[in-house]
Amino acid sequence: MPGKNLSREEAQQRAAILSVDSYRVHLDLTSAVDPTAATFRSTTTIAFRSAEAGAASFADLLAPQVRSVTLNGRQLDPAEVFDGTRVALAELAAQNLLVVEADCAYSRTGEGLHRFVDPVDGETYLYTHFEPADSRRVFANFEQPDLKAPFTFTVTAPAAWDVYANGVHTAITEDGTARVWEFAPTQPISTYLTAVVAGPYHVERDHYSRKLADGSTLEIPLAATCRKSLSKHFDADEIFTVTKQGLDFFHTEFDYPYPFGKYDQCFVPEYNIGAMENPGCVTFREEFVFRSKVTEAAYEGRANVILHEMAHMWFGDLVTMKWWDDLWLKESFADFMGSYGLIGAGTKYKAAWITFANRRKAWAYRQDQFPTTHPITADIRDLEDAKLNFDGITYAKGASVLKQLVAYVGAEAFFEGARHYFKRHAFGNTVLGDLLGALEGTSGRDLTSWAAAWLQTSGVNSLTPQLTVDADGRITEFAVLQDGGTLRPHRIAIGCYDRDADGALVRTERVELDVDGARTVVPELAGKPRPALVLLNDDDLTYCKIRFDDHSLETLREGLGDITEPLSRALAWSAAWNLTRDGLMPTRDYLDLVDRFAGPESDIGVLQSLHQQAKGALDLYAAPEHRAAGARQLAACALRELRAAEPGSDHQLAWARFLALTAHEAEHLQLVEGLLAGTARIDGLVVDQELRWALWLALAATGRATPEQLRGELELDNTASGRQHLTQSLAALPTPGAKATAWASVVDSDELPNALVEAQIAGFAQPGQRELTAGYADTYFEVIEAVWAQRSIEIAMRIVGGFFPRFQTDPATLAAADAWLTEHQGAAPALRRLVLECRDDLARALRAQAVDQA
Repeated sequence: MPGKNLSREEAQQRAAILSVDSYRVHLDLTSAVDPTAATFRSTTTIAFRSAEAGAASFADLLAPQVRSVTLNGRQLDPAEVFDGTRVALAELAAQNLLVVEADCAYSRTGEGLHRFVDPVDGETYLYTHFEPADSRRVFANFEQPDLKAPFTFTVTAPAAWDVYANGVHTAITEDGTARVWEFAPTQPISTYLTAVVAGPYHVERDHYSRKLADGSTLEIPLAATCRKSLSKHFDADEIFTVTKQGLDFFHTEFDYPYPFGKYDQCFVPEYNIGAMENPGCVTFREEFVFRSKVTEAAYEGRANVILHEMAHMWFGDLVTMKWWDDLWLKESFADFMGSYGLIGAGTKYKAAWITFANRRKAWAYRQDQFPTTHPITADIRDLEDAKLNFDGITYAKGASVLKQLVAYVGAEAFFEGARHYFKRHAFGNTVLGDLLGALEGTSGRDLTSWAAAWLQTSGVNSLTPQLTVDADGRITEFAVLQDGGTLRPHRIAIGCYDRDADGALVRTERVELDVDGARTVVPELAGKPRPALVLLNDDDLTYCKIRFDDHSLETLREGLGDITEPLSRALAWSAAWNLTRDGLMPTRDYLDLVDRFAGPESDIGVLQSLHQQAKGALDLYAAPEHRAAGARQLAACALRELRAAEPGSDHQLAWARFLALTAHEAEHLQLVEGLLAGTARIDGLVVDQELRWALWLALAATGRATPEQLRGELELDNTASGRQHLTQSLAALPTPGAKATAWASVVDSDELPNALVEAQIAGFAQPGQRELTAGYADTYFEVIEAVWAQRSIEIAMRIVGGFFPRFQTDPATLAAADAWLTEHQGAAPALRRLVLECRDDLARALRAQAVDQA
């Protein structure tokens, strides 16, 4: 699909001759309330210049029908100039005016203009999502980030609706049963950052003001919206509190006033990602409106996302990367600022760096060990490459490297460089050198070699302590060994831990130093008594995997939970998980650590990560002959800790959910049934709607629930979330019919919306049903190329990644993946990348199983 998949070279050629002055976009959304209406009217007027008179170029548009195209007053025949993806533009003048009137399609995939009908009250809701290149599904444009322009939106919508866009609405006029909303022009922004949200949304309002250095006052109207049926769960006050704290913090650190007028935050249904930084109109997945009890980690996660998107108003919106190669210029910064801001803004969430070390970096380490890993500044050939590059490298590794950079140049020099960067490039586009130049100017450091090592190479290093000790137990030499591809400079802290009088492991020594090359000697520790535990990268300053000397590893096996410092303990947990994934620690040993030390873990975010990792280790890395014993161990652990947890606490809820995840034998499943029926009770545990669905899923997957019982639960919760849970639970039933239905509804049909596609896939793939789904492995490799060609990239990615037979951990499945990769050398590179990553996960699982078996 060459026309749909814009290449970097095409974008460069177009940017070399075109400059865009303005867009005027009129959308008529009155048809949205008619379920039979597939399209809406879109009219776009683009004023642009051409550096070459008489040149030819093209505009982007994905639409079922184009009604008219007018270029500089000339009527063009849509049949001649529109090929389904592009509008051909010939004989351009120095100054040009293009008008395109089209019928664009409502979306059910979360790409373009998504339409959702609320099953609770029948209300219709719309929202857009465009990144990286789906604004062309809604209006004609030049779909690349470096052709910025002001946008003026006019939206005609049903009279009962509200409409939100990037700009402030300037007029609302009645037009019979409709209202016309006119919005002020935006600042120059990229096409992918435009947004429209429309529907009978519930809205809460607030206001932010700040005195600026010049004596003026910055006024920012605030709004937060959600569907009406979710309004009783909407804690807008908490959202506004974090928002105001973030605005205070970023204004102080960036010294550049928020440039986009108002600040709306819209929580929308069936959203594909966590959130999107549309200036003035940020969109979030509505799962951040918590309709049942969640842990403090969930609130912290939402606050992090709020600050992440807010940081984008400067990193990404005010200053935007020129092409997707430098996607990290916005995403790495926003990911870093989400955690940095939670602490710096004075929010109540004090565990941000623990969460970062424990969750975000685990994502980065996994992504960076794939054969498809790439530098932070990546080689993005086209839009399909760009879509797949929203990954753990661009986000979490980039953020980790920025944390290292702050330690390297100093926080003040870093933020002063950012201030220069914003002022110098406001409303423009940049590349890597622009940022490095600003940071070099304020820090006085030459960042060329640093950037080459950290930003332009791939892979993760491992750091290992090497100790020699004399007969008296004193260190004669201490060195740090580095391996793993490109050896990089690391600023790290080394923590030495010993037991205190109460038996706790406390830090007795800390040394901070630069590590470079394959071996770095640490003279400061020579002559010191050998500690019980050496923890490299204590305080988590750099991006690396850490290993242990034998003495320290034995200390961890006997007392990981005795480490008193929460961040240090989280780093030890992370290291143990990496050892397990890398086949250096048997899975049985990791499950034993979780069994013995997860119960006392104080940080709820770490605990919930341990639950996910332990279940993943059991399902993928345990030797087949050890799975049953490991499953019994985890379920017994879950029940023991559930009964021991403080009534009503976050930990109690987390252990209840872990029990639902691990229950598989009669003892535990009978308790699950009792909790659902109300015949069993755990003091303080409220079995609310979300927990009920988690318990039903456990019963469904083990064959102890019927379709009728599951549909009966929907009668209690006939909501969008309820329908997704029902879909997943029905797909999880251990019957051939359930699997066939789930497969056919996703692979053989495109009728399901994105949220139900995701639910069907999640239910289909159950680790305890390997024999039931084994027959689909061959079919998977037969259909994925057609799926990639025929479905939108968002849905195709879910099918290819979700239906890969990852629980068929045997050499035959690995051979099938290898055969497909060998026989389909000409398949789309993005498709091959997904299959290659899944194949690598499978090979890793087989290696880990061999270690566990030995």
